[in-house]
Amino acid sequence: MIHPTESAVELSVSSARRCCGSVSAVGEMVERVDEQDQILGVVDRGEAIRRRWLHRVATTVCRDPDGRILVYRRPDHVSRFPGQYDWLVGGAVGVGETYPAAASRELAEELGVDTPTRFLFKYLCRGVISPYWMGVHEAVLNQPVVPDASEIAWHAWLTPVELRAAVHDTNFVPDARDAFDRYQAEKGGPRGSLPRRSSLPPGSERSL
Repeated sequence: MIHPTESAVELSVSSARRCCGSVSAVGEMVERVDEQDQILGVVDRGEAIRRRWLHRVATTVCRDPDGRILVYRRPDHVSRFPGQYDWLVGGAVGVGETYPAAASRELAEELGVDTPTRFLFKYLCRGVISPYWMGVHEAVLNQPVVPDASEIAWHAWLTPVELRAAVHDTNFVPDARDAFDRYQAEKGGPRGSLPRRSSLPPGSERSL
């Protein structure tokens, strides 16, 4: 017996194929969800963003064996948040995909690593550009990263203290700042009162 949400997904994908020939012709397909994160159907991600429809995004906090956290700068040519810093690696959750599966896939695509992720929490992010459900994960990377240059222009590993200082003072993606505060609260760390610093630690930015 097919679950009602699965049936709705199949019907939406079938409709997209009938209309446009294939899902790839439409664009990146995602599941539109409601404020309880229940599936409503399948839509093009670009349309979901334009119409501010809720959909799902999976992100990961990447740590090295020493506990440092990956921070990166987005390329200047990207359409969303060009040239801004982020500390979460991720992207849209695909149709029929779970948050953890999407998080692991994004790590492989953007950092060239194959590693499991641990789901931490999810929340409804109102977003600067469009609202979405964000699933936050954590992973320890025991292998060198090979960043996708189309997604990552620069990267470095910061200690938690350095990251706390930088995330609210530097040109970080606004949604990432909100996620950082929630992550701190989840980890039992301080929220809001952070040490101040005008930029990323001296010498931390380097070319790939």
